[in-house]
Amino acid sequence: MLTTQPTTDLTMVKSRQQATWSSGDYAVIGTTLAITGELLCEAVDLRPGQRVLDVAAGNGNATLAAARRWADVTSTDYVPALLERGRTRAAAERLPVTFQQADAEELPFADGSFDVVLSVFGVMFTPNQEQAAQEMLRVCRPGGTIGLANWTPDGFIGHVFRTIGKYIPPPAGVKPPALWGTEGRLRELFGDGISELTVKRRMFVFRYRSAEHWLEVFRTYYGPVLKAFAALDAEGQAGLARDLTELLQRFNQGGTGTLAVPSEYLEVVATRS
Repeated sequence: MLTTQPTTDLTMVKSRQQATWSSGDYAVIGTTLAITGELLCEAVDLRPGQRVLDVAAGNGNATLAAARRWADVTSTDYVPALLERGRTRAAAERLPVTFQQADAEELPFADGSFDVVLSVFGVMFTPNQEQAAQEMLRVCRPGGTIGLANWTPDGFIGHVFRTIGKYIPPPAGVKPPALWGTEGRLRELFGDGISELTVKRRMFVFRYRSAEHWLEVFRTYYGPVLKAFAALDAEGQAGLARDLTELLQRFNQGGTGTLAVPSEYLEVVATRS
């Protein structure tokens, strides 16, 4: 007798993910990642006056980097509190930016509205990867540019999510976010929608006072880690803390007095067909 596999309720997954990213305060983490937005804007050779969309912008690292280069920037995220953080940062630097709440899988913009579409450690976390990729293609004009920064499966953050997954299994039927950090998956997602794809492996270094300091900050402010600990009993929390500390110590290149953990990510520049 044939049996059918239960379909994944991506709407429910998205709702839970939105609650996860709304918890804690990702802006505390995001601010430390500012250099990645600057590097991506250089990689796409951003020009003044270009229409730029930052997808799943978080607290606005790529947004601000693009605005500093005199682009016409629209910053989107589905977490209003993060958009507010980006708005505050833009106001402090007197940068003109349009902020708009939006779902990366259903962007509220017309076809070909933007010259450049960016996402830094953002769109990779959408549950429906195919839909998110198609939306980025749709709103980017032909000949325009899509620029991404995505954590890789084998980098430090990839290991962090696998460690969490030992305690809190990921939703069944949802592809791992770190697949966005592989050239093969990117070519699957964008297909004939792009005419050129360039990828470069880069390292972002997490710099904290110690492994314990990193764990304290991420456990308090980074939604996926905060929620993982909250879902575990005392024994599970102790085990996750132990495993993450061991992971940090294994990757640490900062010596005994500090923490410097390189985390590989893929810098992606694609040309819209």
